[in-house]
Amino acid sequence: MFLKFIKDFGLKKIIKKSLPGYKPATSPDAINTIGILIDESYFADKEGLITELIGMGFKRSNIETLSFKEKIKPKEIVDCCHYTRKDISVGGTFAKEDVAAFINKPFDMLISYYDIEKAPLLLATLKSKAKFKVGFSSIDNRLNSFMISSQAEKYTEFISELFKYLKILNKI
Repeated sequence: MFLKFIKDFGLKKIIKKSLPGYKPATSPDAINTIGILIDESYFADKEGLITELIGMGFKRSNIETLSFKEKIKPKEIVDCCHYTRKDISVGGTFAKEDVAAFINKPFDMLISYYDIEKAPLLLATLKSKAKFKVGFSSIDNRLNSFMISSQAEKYTEFISELFKYLKILNKI
């Protein structure tokens, strides 16, 4: 508990130092590849979210996910790409290769699908090389290029609002 507090304090300090000079990259290109960053300890319907994106015309092969979990239980089977606080060093780098690969991949759009600020999620969004970042309005507005005011449980509403504005912005 105490170590979690210290690590979060250190990560928040890294984020706070990085944010003043940070500008989200924007690209006039159309969106083909999508990365989704999910707080799995809070939102469990990842497949439903992916199904909504596929319903909007994206291929499953062009959608990748990265999940954050507070704690992994000993007998819990976790699918690919996930991370915990243990996978982040004190300096703010990701130790797992698949997580670092996800962060460094230049997605056309990153969906930061979490509406509660947690330092490990904010750090992943901040370090992502995505060209266009979308998230919830309850998160720090300097991180994302576009924000939607919704709740995480209502993913169908989030996706419909997102695509309504992506059409206006000529991104799809």
